[in-house]
Amino acid sequence: MNSHKNNLFDLGRIVATPGAIEALETTGVLPISLICRHQYGDWGDLCDEDKTVNDEAVHRGSRIFSSYQITPSVNIWVITEANRWITTLLLPSEY
Repeated sequence: MNSHKNNLFDLGRIVATPGAIEALETTGVLPISLICRHQYGDWGDLCDEDKTVNDEAVHRGSRIFSSYQITPSVNIWVITEANRWITTLLLPSEY
């Protein structure tokens, strides 16, 4: 995905695990909605300390991690690796 003026960082190749794909399909949540939130700096359901770590990671070139609760019992994690070559959507149990 190419950089856009509102994007904080490059995502690289976007992939999703089987569990994440199934959860997204079951709930009707569009993956692009989570990817956009992640890339625009909405880190989701993280504590303030982890959000600060992400803010710093954007500038340092470290791994960026977001967590989105899509149902009361289902979270989707979005992780962009430090090298910005790949972003993965996955369930916490698949980490």
